[in-house]
Amino acid sequence: MQPDSDLKALYVGGEWVQTPDVHRIYNKYTGELFVQISKAGTKEKDMAIEAAQRAMRQSEFGPAQRFQVLHRAHELLLERLEEFAACIAQEGGKPIADARTEVNRSALVFLLSAQEAAKIAGEIVPTQVAPNVNIGPRLIYTIKKPIGIVCAISPFNFPLNLVVHKVAPALAAGNPVIIKPASDTAYSALLLCELLEQAGLPKGYVSCLVGSGSTLGDELLTDPRIRKYTFTGSPEVGKHIHRTVGMRKVTLELGSNSATIVHKDANVEKAAARLARMAFAHAGQICISVQRIFVHRDVEQRFMEAFLANTAKLKVGDPMDPDTVVGPMISEKEAVRIEGWVDEAVKAGASIVTGGKRDKNVYYPTVLTNVCRGMKVIDEEAFAPVVSISPYNDIEEAVQLVNDSKYGLQAGVFTNSISLAHRIPYLLEVGGVIINDTSSFRADQMPYGGVKESGIGKEGPAFAIEEMLETVTVAVNLEE
Repeated sequence: MQPDSDLKALYVGGEWVQTPDVHRIYNKYTGELFVQISKAGTKEKDMAIEAAQRAMRQSEFGPAQRFQVLHRAHELLLERLEEFAACIAQEGGKPIADARTEVNRSALVFLLSAQEAAKIAGEIVPTQVAPNVNIGPRLIYTIKKPIGIVCAISPFNFPLNLVVHKVAPALAAGNPVIIKPASDTAYSALLLCELLEQAGLPKGYVSCLVGSGSTLGDELLTDPRIRKYTFTGSPEVGKHIHRTVGMRKVTLELGSNSATIVHKDANVEKAAARLARMAFAHAGQICISVQRIFVHRDVEQRFMEAFLANTAKLKVGDPMDPDTVVGPMISEKEAVRIEGWVDEAVKAGASIVTGGKRDKNVYYPTVLTNVCRGMKVIDEEAFAPVVSISPYNDIEEAVQLVNDSKYGLQAGVFTNSISLAHRIPYLLEVGGVIINDTSSFRADQMPYGGVKESGIGKEGPAFAIEEMLETVTVAVNLEE
C-alpha cells in the first residue's frame, strides 16, 4: 500500500517509490494544494520496464487469474466509489455527480474486461476450401499471445475511466502496462494502482510514472522494449507518437469538434434539453462534447428558445456541490485561451447569444451564432463550454456541414425518420453515429474511435484487447 507520507510515491513494478523531484496537484476550483506526487526519471522508467519483463517471464498470469484480478478490481472500485469520486472532483474539477458516474463506468470496464479475458481464443482455419490446390492432410489454427509491454498515456479529463480503458484490456490480454497519466490529475491513477495491488495483481504487471511528455514521455516512446502504445490526447502529440514509435502498434484517440444534427422531424424539446446538458458538461472538456449544432430552419427558433432556457438552468461553480453541472476548466490558462477564441470569432462576425464571461478558470456556458469556417471555435477542438448553433435547409446540407472538418470522432442525429436514421451513418465521416442522442453518448462496451485526425484504432474492452494480442498461425503436417 501507499506509504503514509505527505509526498505520494510512484508505483514502479509493484513497489512504492519516492523520488526527490515533486509535482504538486492543486484543487482546480479552490486553488489549494491537493496532493504532492513524486516525479519519475530514467531510473524509474527502466525499473518499470525491467519489472514488466520479469513478470512476463516468471509470473503465471493466465486467463483464470486475469479474470479473478479484474473482477476483484471491479468490486473494490465500487466499494471505494466515494473516495475515487472525491479525488476526481478535486484534482480534475469534474462535478461530483459526473465523477461518481465516471467511477461506476470504470468499474464496469473492469467487469467487461474480466469477461473478455475468459473468452480469448484462436480459431480453426478450414483447409478444404480450394478444390484445385492440394495442401495435404494439415491442421491449421491460430493462437493469441500477449503483445508485450503496453504504454498507456492518458489525459486529464477522465483521469480514472480513460486510464482503466487502457489498463484493464491490457491486463485482460496478459500484458504488463506502464501508465503515464496527465500530471495534473495523476493521483487517481496512483490510487488505481493501489487498488490493483489489493486485487492481487502480480508484481510488475502495472506501473505508474508521473512526468512531463517532453522528457519522460519521449523516453517511453523511444524505448524498444515497449511493444504497444495507447494514447488519448491532442492530434499534435498523437502524430508525434506515431512518427516516433515506427512499426510498433498504436491506438490513438485524438481531437474532435463533434456535431449534432436536429432535423425538422425531431422531438425538438427533448433534443434541446439533452444538447444543453452535453454541450457544457464537465465544462465542455470531453472528447465527444457537443461543439457544433446544426438545426433545420423549420424548427430553428423553437429549438433556440428551448436550448437557451435549458442552458440557463445549468448550475455553474463548485464541483463538490452535487447540483453543479459546469465546473472549472483544468486551468486558468485554458480558460483564457477559449476566451480569446470567442473574442476572435466575435471580431470575425460571430454573435454571443449567452455567456462569454470568465471568472478565473471558470468559463460560463457560451452559445454562438453566425459562425463560419476560419473561426477556431468551430475549426478546432474547443475543449471548453462553448457551442455554436447554425441553421440548414436540407439533410444534404447538414451532412456537408458535419463532414466539413478535419476531425471525425462521433456525430449525433435527432430524427423520427427510420429511413434517415439508417441512411445517415453511411453519409457521415465519423467513427460513431448516435441516433436520437448527442455526439457525447458512449457506452463503455461499444467500439469507440474516430477517422481522419480523430485517431487510429478502437477502444472498448473487446476491441482494445484484440489490438493488444499477437495472432500466431500454426500449421501442422499430419502426414505420417
